[in-house]
Amino acid sequence: MKQIIQSFKTGETILEEVPAPKVKRGHVLIRTSKSLVSLGTERMLVEFGKSNLIAKARQQPDKVKQVLAKMKTEGLMPTLEAVFNKLGEPLPLGYCNVGEVIGLGEGVSDLQIGDRVASNGGHAEFVNVPKNLVAKIPDNVSDEEASFTVIGSIGLQGIRLCNPTIGETIVVTGLGLIGLVTAQLLKANGCKVIGIDFDQSKLDMAKKWGIETVNPAKGDDPVKTVLDLTDNVGADGVIITASAKTNDVISQAAQMSRKRGRIILVGVIGLNISRADFYEKELTFQVSCSYGPGRYDDNYEAKGQDYPLPFVRWTQQRNFATVLHAISSDSIDVESLITEVIPLEEYGKIYDEIGSSKSIASILSYKDAVYGNIVNYDKETPRKNTLKNDGIAVVGAGNFSKMTVMPVFKGIQANINYIISSGGVTGTSLAKKFNIPNSSTDYDAVLEKDDVNTVLITTRHNLHAPMVIKALENNKNVFVEKPLALNQEELDNICTAFAKADNTLTVGFNRRFSPFATKMKDLVGSSPMQVIATMNAGDIPPDVWVHDLKIGGGRIIGEACHFIDLITYLVGSKVTSVCMNAMGVDPKETTDNATILLKYENGSSGVINYFSNGSKTYSKERVEVYSQERTLILDNWRKLTGYGFRGFKKMKSKMDKGHKNQFKLLANQVNEGGEALIPFDDIVNTTKASFAAIESLKSGSWVLVN
Repeated sequence: MKQIIQSFKTGETILEEVPAPKVKRGHVLIRTSKSLVSLGTERMLVEFGKSNLIAKARQQPDKVKQVLAKMKTEGLMPTLEAVFNKLGEPLPLGYCNVGEVIGLGEGVSDLQIGDRVASNGGHAEFVNVPKNLVAKIPDNVSDEEASFTVIGSIGLQGIRLCNPTIGETIVVTGLGLIGLVTAQLLKANGCKVIGIDFDQSKLDMAKKWGIETVNPAKGDDPVKTVLDLTDNVGADGVIITASAKTNDVISQAAQMSRKRGRIILVGVIGLNISRADFYEKELTFQVSCSYGPGRYDDNYEAKGQDYPLPFVRWTQQRNFATVLHAISSDSIDVESLITEVIPLEEYGKIYDEIGSSKSIASILSYKDAVYGNIVNYDKETPRKNTLKNDGIAVVGAGNFSKMTVMPVFKGIQANINYIISSGGVTGTSLAKKFNIPNSSTDYDAVLEKDDVNTVLITTRHNLHAPMVIKALENNKNVFVEKPLALNQEELDNICTAFAKADNTLTVGFNRRFSPFATKMKDLVGSSPMQVIATMNAGDIPPDVWVHDLKIGGGRIIGEACHFIDLITYLVGSKVTSVCMNAMGVDPKETTDNATILLKYENGSSGVINYFSNGSKTYSKERVEVYSQERTLILDNWRKLTGYGFRGFKKMKSKMDKGHKNQFKLLANQVNEGGEALIPFDDIVNTTKASFAAIESLKSGSWVLVN
């Protein structure tokens, strides 16, 4: 399928050929007929992309601080590599989509195949959208009119926050697309509306709907005009839908407001607020978040958990339905806002001139597209085959694949045949960058391919176990990033599938493959030892998926397992029992501030300090080994210091956590065959030990690992 994407690095807008998305649980698959270009929002994105690095940095000072902090702990080159990789990410454009339902995911019951719907899908021939972001279109509303649904909901949410009543005077500052729809919705609500803009053509359009207008470009004083029109009372509310860097907009909004007036920000403006303006009138100021309650709430959007109507009357989806009803009942006129309807293939007519466009609403029109899950780029990306049998498929196109997997495979000249991503855009971007011939969104279809003998899984944690089992059942070797499983049932199912398969299974416990780890094991030998591993993991906000026990499994199962495996590798034995203590946490909840104690069959012991409350300027990882009056100290995988060893004092290099050696061994295994990189028994033991840690926290006692 074709989809419009933009580069943050160059600002270039491209019509890319990508695999169509596969419908997911709780989602709706839509074949697009029309999509509306949000000229204001998309213009900002394009202009940001075209700006140089200094200009980008000035616009995002908080990101600059993060870069400097990363540079202190991880070094200059890894930080620069991360920054440029981030800038190279493709950005799918668009969020005002209309089309026909062609697929329903599990759990979607209020729609049928063939329904016409509006959604926040992008500019793509097919979109896969969560059910709570889809609304059915009334029969008397055209596809072109319905494409205003999401834009209208942005304005409607601003109105709901302003909470106007019949007869109140509301000022709309900025009569672009959102502003003109907002003004009409306010009129339909029985308000007196005053519109402010510098474009006389937009003001003339507003006048047709009975809206008073102010044009500062012609010398009109916005504040004085509003006061004159309200008998010096001032506006009851001001909704700012403008986009401007100046602070004048917020200052004027305060000056034209009555005492205890309400100011709502929908657009993007300078916010250097004068305390005196707000203090004397006791004004309220609120920023409107997109198209309503539920926005950026993963439970509502991704998991489909609706808010109960008696307690949250207006959600995103209900706002969508309200706008569609307003169009259907002729309460608002959106058809007259349409400046142009352009075929998708001629998208350049809109985006090439987006910085100077005088259009109000530009709509892209789509032909009936043919659905396909795999796109082949062989003709565009000729490859050098350096291995005899490189049948690798990478599943997942997130940061780990982009910044670790792909560069390492490129460095060792091992080719990958397929990359699979859920949406298709990120996978396609990596396919073109790293000369991968096929990009797909269909895992099952790729598993059936004869030119794939190994799958490398880097998806979110909850997908690991089912994907591993499917791959084994399809006679594929499997390399899966940690963790292998999130619970005992998943692990049991994997063990059953592995016992029936004649293939290898490896988990990405990369640290045991670091030159530092192999050197440590060589130095200490096989005698019993004590190992202390400390991870200064850093804080992750509680709403990030890794904390979700059903999706990420929590940071102990999802991340601390790395160190269980590392200690197991160093001591050369298996964990027999585990005890974990955590700081101030309900045992029923997940934690990322914990100490884990490990006992091993050979008498060795391990301590894992997994902390998220440390300083970002301190080393992220530290490993200490104590054995036979000898000590090894590994600092952040950059420096190893020995005490009491004959012939060894120090080992230093750039940061090396073992990824390169791990994937080099994997490439050789794919090429030559042979055993898995890590014994399966060790993998199972480590996984069970991570489960035992959580059980120990709940029970408050040591837990045996069978």
